[in-house]
Amino acid sequence: MVPQGEGAAAREVPAAPTAADLVLARDRLLGRGSSRSLRSEPSGAVHQAGRLGPDVLREALTDLHEFWLTVHAAQAGIGSDTTGIALVAVGGLGRRELVPYSDLDLVLVHDGKAGGRVEKVAEQLWYPLWNSGVGLDHSVRTVSEAISVASDDLRTATGLLDARHLAGDADLTRQLADSAREAWRTGVRRRVDDIAASARARWQRSGEVAHWVEPDLKHGRGGLRDLALLDALALAQLVDRPSGEVSQARRLLLDTRTELRRIAGRPRDVLMPQDGDEIASVLGIGDRFALARALSGAGRAVAYALDVAFRAIQPSRQARRMLGVLRRQPQRRPLAEGVVLSGDEVTLARDVDPGKDPGLLLRVAAAAARTGRPIAPGTLSRLGESAPEPRAPWPADVRQELVSLLGAGEGLIDVIEALDRTGLWARLFPEWGAVRDLPPRDAAHVWTVDRHLVQATANAAKLVTRVSRPDLLLIGAVLHDIGKGRHQDHSVVGAALAKQVGERLGLAAPDVATLSAMVRHHLLLPHTATRRNIEDEATVKRVVDTLDGDPVLLELLHALAEVDSLATGPGVWTDWKASLVADLVARARRLMAGERHEPPAPLTDEQRSLAERVAASGTPDVIISADRSYATITLVAPDRPGLLSRAAGVLALHSLKVHAAELRSHAGAAVDVFSVSPRFGSLPDAALLREQFTRAVTGSLPLADKLAAKERDYASEQDDPPEPRILWFDDEADGGADSKDVVLELRAADRLGLLHGVADALERCGANVLWARAMQVGGTAISSFSLANTTGDTTNKTWRTQVEQAVLTTC
Repeated sequence: MVPQGEGAAAREVPAAPTAADLVLARDRLLGRGSSRSLRSEPSGAVHQAGRLGPDVLREALTDLHEFWLTVHAAQAGIGSDTTGIALVAVGGLGRRELVPYSDLDLVLVHDGKAGGRVEKVAEQLWYPLWNSGVGLDHSVRTVSEAISVASDDLRTATGLLDARHLAGDADLTRQLADSAREAWRTGVRRRVDDIAASARARWQRSGEVAHWVEPDLKHGRGGLRDLALLDALALAQLVDRPSGEVSQARRLLLDTRTELRRIAGRPRDVLMPQDGDEIASVLGIGDRFALARALSGAGRAVAYALDVAFRAIQPSRQARRMLGVLRRQPQRRPLAEGVVLSGDEVTLARDVDPGKDPGLLLRVAAAAARTGRPIAPGTLSRLGESAPEPRAPWPADVRQELVSLLGAGEGLIDVIEALDRTGLWARLFPEWGAVRDLPPRDAAHVWTVDRHLVQATANAAKLVTRVSRPDLLLIGAVLHDIGKGRHQDHSVVGAALAKQVGERLGLAAPDVATLSAMVRHHLLLPHTATRRNIEDEATVKRVVDTLDGDPVLLELLHALAEVDSLATGPGVWTDWKASLVADLVARARRLMAGERHEPPAPLTDEQRSLAERVAASGTPDVIISADRSYATITLVAPDRPGLLSRAAGVLALHSLKVHAAELRSHAGAAVDVFSVSPRFGSLPDAALLREQFTRAVTGSLPLADKLAAKERDYASEQDDPPEPRILWFDDEADGGADSKDVVLELRAADRLGLLHGVADALERCGANVLWARAMQVGGTAISSFSLANTTGDTTNKTWRTQVEQAVLTTC
């Protein structure tokens, strides 16, 4: 502390703890540090009787950093009797919500009369923190300078609303805080459009807390930044203080962010699935799936509250309201029977009785989705109180309103969100409860299951002109994963639920059967196209038989495969996958029409000619032909065992992703045809590929060593890789049930040299690979191999066990 004035007995300031002491004490609070304690620490600041809860930890971190800052401020000459200069906390430190590894948001405010003293004090405070790696967001300003910056910078303006005094001139801090809040209250209406635009840009970058598999707890829509905006708008008295539901959401988001950073040991705001179980256990929520659902609900509550706030304060709405007052009635435009557009919101006509009109709810929803306007909160409340559930079977006009809603495209998403939050969507679809906020178990999905269904339906609206039954496509899209979350095969459970829903909607019996079959077989086309040989007649016949030869069902499943993949995540619906599915559908359609099956395409003249030259010369050669985003690479060599593994290894060295392999022969030469696409970059030079393939075949290329080195260089970290799994399919090889061959399907974590390793293992077990298919789902590779056993029968259990053990050791 500094001397207490003229004539007072000077007292020595105790030795200040260093910034290194601060870091050690912080790490002790987080359970990471040594036993060394912070000198002169406040009583109980770092004492741990077990693990601190997240709220207690935030308080302790705040007290710890505040103690260090006040002691150092005193050492720098800023004491309780100092005038003209003050140290002020803003942001998380100002709110006393300091989470682990947060930056310290500080303002050194002065009256402009301190001269060079301010810079000296700043250096004494900032440099020790920088040198110890403590994050710092700082500024040195007068009150007028701070307010001027805040008038142009929204982040500064909202940050100053949390200003809290730490040291020095308390009156100066009070002046800063009061001025910032007054400037905010008087100027916020002029900034509403900027506030909303800034928030939407942030959401575009960071996604949503609700529905996202990897939510950004701070910046995502419905996250902590949005809570800060709600607080700021409430401070300006533009909206009410956040409700109890929003307050509970704040606590969950803060606690989760606290534990995420404690576990990670560094600043992190994006919650990964592999972190969920430990955080859920600490918070007493169960497992990561329960935590994900809780966070999704919290994000929904915050996002909805901010949406309502923005609608209430947008200048355009205020202007319309003023015009409405002057005209003594608001502008109202009819949208449908009993539904009007009032200002910017969809609401009910004055004389409508929701309790007597079972189709009103869907007319309101369809009108809102069609116009892109939100449903007024009062209308949602009134519908929630009195709108009846349509009696089964639904009348045709009510069912048509549902189809109109589902066909609205992107406008559908916010409307279903509003209906679901108020319990109205569950009134229409009670089966929805099991998938609401349900996190997916497949790493390729970016959305929760409910949002995935809605997104798929929005995608389906773009394809309604491609199918003869657009109504069934839309209803099938919104139901195709409805069986998830019930611990059984979701396609089987979903088919039964779809039948139940179809009957309730009043669909004709044949349509109910088609809808149920859509849900039951929604994975049939993409799985068959990417994992089996679609040139084999038995494969196509199996698809046709599964669909009972129904071309309408085939058409619907083709469209559903596309919209489902597009709604799963980026890179799931590729040109390669689209072409395979389209080829399979075309073959199945011809078979349904009684046309003759088209046999596999023979080798081209160029491939046969090359094979003959290679057989004569004994020198391997290659052909590269590019087609759109993927290419066909033909590798030809004298026929001998082990060629597939060598070829796959060379392709992996060039970072090529193999989608399919056809292994044929001609004139005594092996002709291995690969469909590939670059993982990154472009296709390799043919001369280099030829040289390396030749060396791999002759054994002069240390293929295993080079692949291992490349995998080390390019390996992607996968914290929670899936356990590898092998499945056998006895009746899905070429020729169907009469074939002596078998299909082995491997599901394992993807890596650059996986196909090389698996092919080598199969070759060592005496397995002859006839064809291979590979696809990637997130970080998982699903590879299928049609095998013949060169040493005996493919049904031999000993041989299969030997193959499984050899293959699994490569994963």
